[in-house]
Amino acid sequence: MSRMNRRGSKSSADATAKIRAIGQRATPGRVRVLSLLGTVPRGLTHQDIETALARSGEGPMDRVTLYRVLDSLVSAGLVLRQADESRVFRFSAAGQAEAHAAHAHFRCDGCGRVFCLEAPPPAAPALPDGFRLSRMSLDLRGACRDCAAKRRAG
Repeated sequence: MSRMNRRGSKSSADATAKIRAIGQRATPGRVRVLSLLGTVPRGLTHQDIETALARSGEGPMDRVTLYRVLDSLVSAGLVLRQADESRVFRFSAAGQAEAHAAHAHFRCDGCGRVFCLEAPPPAAPALPDGFRLSRMSLDLRGACRDCAAKRRAG
């Protein structure tokens, strides 16, 4: 068995276990989508997911089914949905987002890529009495090295 197949089997088994751990049925669609999102370094759009699944060797997934699978995984807390600068939703495995909360990110306005920075995010500000913080994000934006060079050259 190739390294790729072993990795795919492990990610499928991990996805199945996570889905079952929250009391949901581990349908083939849920397992495929959660497995895919667990192996990519960045959030994917619906179109990205649809394309990756079609190329996976297991065949494509119906677009409406994919929307329903993503909605169920988001509702279950296994997948995070965030809008990018173009207001397009990007989906990522929840564990990845938790790991990414430990450092700051830079989002390029030109190409849309997101870069992990080695700097920790700032501490949360003091909140008024009765307020409870559920999450915090720091969104640094600008031009990455490649896009900045293109602007200088053009």
